[in-house]
Amino acid sequence: MGAPGPQALYLNAAAVGEAGIPARDLLTKLLTIEEERGRERPYPNAPRSLDLDLILFGDATIDEPGLIVPHPRFRERRFVLEPLAEIASDMKDPVTGKTVSELLISAR
Repeated sequence: MGAPGPQALYLNAAAVGEAGIPARDLLTKLLTIEEERGRERPYPNAPRSLDLDLILFGDATIDEPGLIVPHPRFRERRFVLEPLAEIASDMKDPVTGKTVSELLISAR
């Protein structure tokens, strides 16, 4: 999404788990995984070889430089909501109070 020009086909997936670390530390770990696997960021919205996002973090709302949770655009992105609904349809968005299933129904 947002990549200028064509991009190779890719797979979207979702994972749900528990973290015994703060959201900032989890994001740092996700970015480290991307870097270790060759993710480059030559310009904003460049095609991605790997993209690991922190979408929700329990019922937390976080707005810090470099970290916004819930992810600010996840509610409109079917490619995020569809796989998440398969494994956590009752998970709630702490901002709207809607479940992932409800968000998916209203997504474009």
